[in-house]
Amino acid sequence: MASPSAAFQPHDHAHCCDDVLARAAAVAAANGLRLTPVRQRTLEILLESHHALGAYDVLQRLAAEGYGNQPPVAYRALDFLVAQGLAHRIRRLNAFTACMNPGTLHAPAFLICRACNAVAEAPAAPVRVALDAAATALGFAIERSNIEAVGLCPTCRGRA
Repeated sequence: MASPSAAFQPHDHAHCCDDVLARAAAVAAANGLRLTPVRQRTLEILLESHHALGAYDVLQRLAAEGYGNQPPVAYRALDFLVAQGLAHRIRRLNAFTACMNPGTLHAPAFLICRACNAVAEAPAAPVRVALDAAATALGFAIERSNIEAVGLCPTCRGRA
Protein backbone atom coordinates (compact mmCIF):
# COMPACT_ATOMS: atom_id res chain seq x y z
CA MET A 1 0.00 0.00 0.00
CA ALA A 2 1.41 3.39 -0.96
CA SER A 3 2.22 5.76 1.86
CA PRO A 4 -0.29 8.62 2.08
CA SER A 5 2.59 11.03 2.63
CA ALA A 6 4.07 10.21 -0.80
CA ALA A 7 1.84 12.82 -2.43
CA PHE A 8 3.26 15.53 -0.20
CA GLN A 9 6.87 14.38 0.24
CA PRO A 10 9.85 13.88 -2.07
CA HIS A 11 9.96 10.23 -3.15
CA ASP A 12 11.00 7.98 -6.02
CA HIS A 13 8.07 8.93 -8.23
CA ALA A 14 9.17 6.68 -11.12
CA HIS A 15 9.03 3.67 -8.79
CA CYS A 16 5.69 4.90 -7.44
CA CYS A 17 4.23 5.07 -10.98
CA ASP A 18 5.74 1.78 -12.14
CA ASP A 19 4.37 -0.02 -9.09
CA VAL A 20 0.84 1.35 -9.57
CA LEU A 21 0.88 0.59 -13.31
CA ALA A 22 1.99 -2.99 -12.67
CA ARG A 23 -0.73 -3.50 -10.06
CA ALA A 24 -3.33 -1.89 -12.36
CA ALA A 25 -2.39 -4.27 -15.18
CA ALA A 26 -2.70 -7.21 -12.77
CA VAL A 27 -6.14 -6.02 -11.59
CA ALA A 28 -7.37 -5.67 -15.17
CA ALA A 29 -6.02 -9.11 -16.13
CA ALA A 30 -7.50 -10.75 -13.02
CA ASN A 31 -10.90 -9.30 -13.94
CA GLY A 32 -10.59 -10.42 -17.56
CA LEU A 33 -10.44 -6.82 -18.80
CA ARG A 34 -8.12 -5.05 -21.19
CA LEU A 35 -6.05 -2.07 -20.23
CA THR A 36 -6.27 -0.67 -23.77
CA PRO A 37 -3.66 1.83 -24.97
CA VAL A 38 -5.96 4.81 -24.28
CA ARG A 39 -6.89 3.48 -20.82
CA GLN A 40 -3.25 2.83 -19.94
CA ARG A 41 -2.16 6.23 -21.24
CA THR A 42 -4.95 7.90 -19.27
CA LEU A 43 -3.74 6.19 -16.11
CA GLU A 44 -0.14 7.19 -16.91
CA ILE A 45 -1.27 10.82 -17.30
CA LEU A 46 -3.01 10.68 -13.93
CA LEU A 47 0.12 9.18 -12.40
CA GLU A 48 2.47 11.88 -13.68
CA SER A 49 1.91 13.81 -10.47
CA HIS A 50 -0.10 13.45 -7.32
CA HIS A 51 -2.49 16.15 -8.52
CA ALA A 52 -6.08 15.74 -9.62
CA LEU A 53 -6.79 16.43 -13.29
CA GLY A 54 -10.05 17.36 -14.94
CA ALA A 55 -11.38 15.25 -17.81
CA TYR A 56 -10.64 18.02 -20.30
CA ASP A 57 -7.03 18.25 -19.08
CA VAL A 58 -6.71 14.52 -19.74
CA LEU A 59 -8.47 14.89 -23.10
CA GLN A 60 -6.04 17.61 -24.21
CA ARG A 61 -3.09 15.36 -23.41
CA LEU A 62 -4.66 12.37 -25.17
CA ALA A 63 -5.52 14.47 -28.23
CA ALA A 64 -1.98 15.88 -28.41
CA GLU A 65 -0.71 12.30 -28.47
CA GLY A 66 -3.08 11.18 -31.23
CA TYR A 67 -5.73 9.35 -29.20
CA GLY A 68 -8.62 11.50 -30.42
CA ASN A 69 -10.03 14.83 -29.41
CA GLN A 70 -13.68 14.04 -28.63
CA PRO A 71 -14.73 14.11 -24.95
CA PRO A 72 -15.98 10.49 -24.94
CA VAL A 73 -12.37 9.36 -25.46
CA ALA A 74 -11.32 10.70 -22.07
CA TYR A 75 -14.61 10.09 -20.27
CA ARG A 76 -14.78 6.42 -21.29
CA ALA A 77 -11.21 5.81 -20.20
CA LEU A 78 -11.75 7.65 -16.90
CA ASP A 79 -15.05 5.85 -16.26
CA PHE A 80 -13.35 2.49 -16.84
CA LEU A 81 -10.48 3.37 -14.50
CA VAL A 82 -12.85 4.51 -11.74
CA ALA A 83 -15.15 1.49 -12.17
CA GLN A 84 -12.17 -0.87 -11.85
CA GLY A 85 -10.75 0.91 -8.79
CA LEU A 86 -7.73 2.19 -10.71
CA ALA A 87 -8.64 5.88 -10.32
CA HIS A 88 -10.80 7.99 -8.05
CA ARG A 89 -13.10 10.89 -8.80
CA ILE A 90 -12.46 13.88 -6.58
CA ARG A 91 -15.87 15.49 -6.45
CA ARG A 92 -14.80 18.79 -4.90
CA LEU A 93 -12.48 19.44 -7.83
CA ASN A 94 -14.58 17.66 -10.48
CA ALA A 95 -11.35 15.88 -11.29
CA PHE A 96 -9.66 12.50 -11.20
CA THR A 97 -6.59 11.05 -9.57
CA ALA A 98 -4.90 7.68 -9.93
CA CYS A 99 -5.61 5.17 -7.19
CA MET A 100 -2.36 4.60 -5.36
CA ASN A 101 -3.50 1.22 -4.03
CA PRO A 102 -5.20 -0.60 -6.91
CA GLY A 103 -6.30 -4.11 -6.20
CA THR A 104 -6.83 -3.51 -2.49
CA LEU A 105 -10.20 -3.06 -0.90
CA HIS A 106 -10.06 0.38 0.66
CA ALA A 107 -12.17 3.46 1.21
CA PRO A 108 -9.72 6.34 1.42
CA ALA A 109 -10.22 9.87 2.58
CA PHE A 110 -8.79 12.33 0.10
CA LEU A 111 -6.58 15.07 1.48
CA ILE A 112 -6.67 17.91 -1.05
CA CYS A 113 -4.28 20.86 -0.98
CA ARG A 114 -6.32 23.98 -1.73
CA ALA A 115 -3.24 25.77 -3.07
CA CYS A 116 -1.66 23.25 -5.44
CA ASN A 117 -4.42 20.58 -5.81
CA ALA A 118 -2.10 17.78 -4.68
CA VAL A 119 -4.18 14.82 -3.53
CA ALA A 120 -3.22 12.12 -1.06
CA GLU A 121 -5.17 8.98 -0.22
CA ALA A 122 -5.32 8.53 3.54
CA PRO A 123 -6.72 5.47 5.32
CA ALA A 124 -10.25 6.34 6.38
CA ALA A 125 -11.42 3.22 8.20
CA PRO A 126 -11.89 5.01 11.56
CA VAL A 127 -13.81 7.84 9.86
CA ARG A 128 -15.95 5.34 8.00
CA VAL A 129 -16.74 3.44 11.22
CA ALA A 130 -17.87 6.69 12.86
CA LEU A 131 -19.92 7.67 9.80
CA ASP A 132 -21.58 4.24 9.63
CA ALA A 133 -22.43 4.42 13.34
CA ALA A 134 -23.96 7.90 12.97
CA ALA A 135 -25.96 6.76 9.95
CA THR A 136 -27.17 3.59 11.68
CA ALA A 137 -28.31 5.63 14.69
CA LEU A 138 -30.52 7.60 12.29
CA GLY A 139 -31.77 4.50 10.49
CA PHE A 140 -29.84 5.43 7.36
CA ALA A 141 -27.98 2.90 5.21
CA ILE A 142 -24.94 4.35 3.48
CA GLU A 143 -24.48 3.00 -0.04
CA ARG A 144 -21.58 5.18 -1.11
CA SER A 145 -19.45 7.86 0.50
CA ASN A 146 -16.63 10.08 -0.59
CA ILE A 147 -14.59 11.68 2.17
CA GLU A 148 -12.62 14.74 1.11
CA ALA A 149 -10.68 17.10 3.36
CA VAL A 150 -9.27 20.41 2.13
CA GLY A 151 -6.22 22.10 3.60
CA LEU A 152 -2.60 22.85 2.83
CA CYS A 153 0.11 20.32 2.03
CA PRO A 154 3.49 20.68 3.81
CA THR A 155 5.05 22.49 0.84
CA CYS A 156 2.25 25.05 0.54
CA ARG A 157 2.11 25.51 4.32
CA GLY A 158 5.82 26.33 4.19
CA ARG A 159 5.17 29.00 1.56
CA ALA A 160 2.32 30.64 3.50
